[in-house]
Amino acid sequence: MTRIQTKNGTPISRLGFGAMQFGRTADVRNAKEMFEACVAAGINHFDTAYSYNGGASESMLGQILGSNGDDLIIGTKAPNDRPATADNLGAALDESRNRLGVDRVDIYYLHRFDAEIPFDETFGTLAEMQSQGLIRYIGVSNFAAWQIMKAQAVCKAIGTQIDVCQPMYNLVKRQVEVEILSACADQDISVCPFSPLGGGLLTGKYASGAEGRLQEDKTYAARYGQPWMHEVARDLSALSQRLGVAATTLAVAWVARHPAVTSTLISGRNVAQLQPSLDAMALDLSEDTYAEISQISPKPTPATDRSEETYS
Repeated sequence: MTRIQTKNGTPISRLGFGAMQFGRTADVRNAKEMFEACVAAGINHFDTAYSYNGGASESMLGQILGSNGDDLIIGTKAPNDRPATADNLGAALDESRNRLGVDRVDIYYLHRFDAEIPFDETFGTLAEMQSQGLIRYIGVSNFAAWQIMKAQAVCKAIGTQIDVCQPMYNLVKRQVEVEILSACADQDISVCPFSPLGGGLLTGKYASGAEGRLQEDKTYAARYGQPWMHEVARDLSALSQRLGVAATTLAVAWVARHPAVTSTLISGRNVAQLQPSLDAMALDLSEDTYAEISQISPKPTPATDRSEETYS
């Protein structure tokens, strides 16, 4: 059982909600409706970041939270545009807590790896925040496996640990399977992956001519622009039609099904768009269906790249 719990002792939910669209494509009304739909579905995990939409995401989530704090797990991330120094982290956490309207943040992530600032300073600061009761769990996002293990060693030396990792993970971005997921399982680090739909690619909407981030955002276009990825999306859509389950629901449930994954982040602009992802809360893929979905996309080779060898 995961160690990550609400303040009143409820384990973190199988799915979480990522509020990156709050203040961008989701206005206050849609944000509140999605929040309420998530809570009704049993989601207690909500994620945001200092840098999302100039702070609008944290502020909007804070407006919606109300007095539900003890029943929820709220995660946010340190700024991704400045060094992870003690002063920067302290000032940013104060601002994040003020935006969210909370005295302490449940999960506080480093948004990215910072090679310039010594880990002793960065994680020593997070450990001090934890001991002061300003944060409950220490997280890292977008870290490689070796970076996670380096951070874990520093944390253990000062009497704490990395509690949560937030990597990208979906059917066409499976690199985390090489080392990150196994490293987290070995170190008892919870995994809360983002982007299970691959920027909307795995919903199947682009195959039918719909528009979205893959046309509008150069980063997403580059990330998901390879032809084989679009072929995977088409194959998933074909499987969804055969099974009678939305491709979106299958894509989210596939990520959530991995034994090393703790809470998979979903998102949307409104409840209608979010609902197929929410449906994955109640979908437990059979072993056969999970294997069939897994075979749609290429599995990454082992880190040692000796996959041709067999062992008895």
